[in-house]
Amino acid sequence: MDRSQKAESVAQLNAVFNEVGVVVVTRNLGLTVAQSTVLRGKIREAGATYKVAKNRLAKLAAQDTDYAGIGDLLTGPTALAWSVDPVAAAKAVVEFAKTTDKIEIVGGSLGSVVLDADGVKALASMPSLDELRAKLIGLVQAPATKLAQLTTAPAAKLARVFQAYADKDAA
Repeated sequence: MDRSQKAESVAQLNAVFNEVGVVVVTRNLGLTVAQSTVLRGKIREAGATYKVAKNRLAKLAAQDTDYAGIGDLLTGPTALAWSVDPVAAAKAVVEFAKTTDKIEIVGGSLGSVVLDADGVKALASMPSLDELRAKLIGLVQAPATKLAQLTTAPAAKLARVFQAYADKDAA
């Protein structure tokens, strides 16, 4: 990799660090090509990205961003997973790490907050952004549904009272 390629790689990673919500640092402990392909597929499905980057270049790219704290985590054979959704990348990596011992979660960063491995696992247990949106919509719709039921209930009760009087008079 020559100097211009390194500069381009640093610029790309810097742009990524300025846009994403979470960065997870993993250590590869002998992943096979097949396992790596499966991992990348699962991460892609979650809406995240997984990339093996040179540690020195990743440290340079993270310097003037919120993710400058991950520099200490970048030692040895590491890779980065990131996503705009603060939970997606962490959830995908943690789920994959449960199936194999060839990948280790080193830590990560949620904005300027540096997380250890347990912090990333705790982040992965949280509901995703889409799940939170669905819950919020459900909470907003519930009162409207109840209100509609309450406004139609008196009319239905009134109709049943009139029907009872009509049945009584007919008898």
